[in-house]
Amino acid sequence: MQLTLKSTSVISVKYLACSLCISICMAGALIGCEHESEKSVQISTQTRNLATVPAKPCTVNEVEGNEQVDKSVMKKEWKNTLFNRIGVAPVDGGLQMDDYWVWGSSVIKGDDGLFHMYASRWPKSLIFHPGWVVASEIVHAISETAQGPYKFSDVAMGARGAQYFDGRAVHNPRVIKHKDLYVMFYMGSTHPFEDINTQESITFKSPVVMVAFANKRIGIATSKSPYGPWERRDEPVLPTKPDTFYSYHTSNPAPWINEDGSVDLIFKARSYTDKDNMVIGIAKAPSIDGPFEVITDEPIFSKKKFGVIEDPFIWKDESGYHMLAKDQHGDITGHKHSGVLAHSIDAVHWELDKEPLAYTKEVEWSDGNTIKMGKLDRPFGLVQEGKLTHLFFASMDGPGGFNQATKSWNMVLPLKN
Repeated sequence: MQLTLKSTSVISVKYLACSLCISICMAGALIGCEHESEKSVQISTQTRNLATVPAKPCTVNEVEGNEQVDKSVMKKEWKNTLFNRIGVAPVDGGLQMDDYWVWGSSVIKGDDGLFHMYASRWPKSLIFHPGWVVASEIVHAISETAQGPYKFSDVAMGARGAQYFDGRAVHNPRVIKHKDLYVMFYMGSTHPFEDINTQESITFKSPVVMVAFANKRIGIATSKSPYGPWERRDEPVLPTKPDTFYSYHTSNPAPWINEDGSVDLIFKARSYTDKDNMVIGIAKAPSIDGPFEVITDEPIFSKKKFGVIEDPFIWKDESGYHMLAKDQHGDITGHKHSGVLAHSIDAVHWELDKEPLAYTKEVEWSDGNTIKMGKLDRPFGLVQEGKLTHLFFASMDGPGGFNQATKSWNMVLPLKN
């Protein structure tokens, strides 16, 4: 199978065939697929001694045609220093909100010297999953320190009418400052049904939920201030396309804006021919104004290529691009829902770290307890002066699974120097 780069210079790269099992079903089966039954346990801090797991061997890319890729560069050595830098989580850190489910955060330091967190929330009157896809809004909270606690400031973006692609729900924000502009990438969705107010109103097979899931798209909003107002666009920057791996929906944006203003955008997608399997793609644009073009015909991460990951976060330093993501099934690290670390020279061709385990769901807290979290999703890294200093996660209590928790919140893990 050929993976073709759709750029000015077309390069054909041979990869392992990506043949996914097709199981077309109602959206209820699709969106209920992440319900797990993992036990939440308290573990003595003396017992936390987890070994890293070697990466599965990767196929070296073969380049065809007249253009050549420097294989010595492609084989660049990176070293996983992240796992041993994980610090102790402050029990009063991050963001919690009474009466709301709180999820995935993005944090940036503003010109005012404060730390600004953008997070998803929706009322607890709705079931957690799939309540978010019909009722999530993005809120803004502030703190004097990176670890928090963060205090609610305002609703950055909310519902604005079913006629807009993001008119009923906005979710999973990622905020980057480029020059004097704050840029928010996010997932938006819409549906033509009445507002949902109670848990009994929706199930995984409700028409409103199926439509909202199929309408997930990636959007951009901009502001001159971290306090807003945020200028939203009337169209998504990354729509779906028939007969592609992103024909069903696009979501979970993981952007990086380069010094010249060009954008690398990692994203999650599903296709209509294989809705049960989520994959990861890469799009690029000359600026935030686009156009955004999906670079490859095949996903860069999938069930058959490296393994299934979700919730990617990327950052860039002098050695290249780096990705932190959730190991959806544990096929890469040996630990289900742990962190995967990968690297790239161009955000298109990725290599797993030789020791890809970046973190596990076992968190050491400042009160002396070490707890296996019910959920530890949506990793986000705060980069200060070119270095990763803190990791933020969407977390849950309980035995595991979205709808077996009593609360969700955004927590923070300081990284050791």
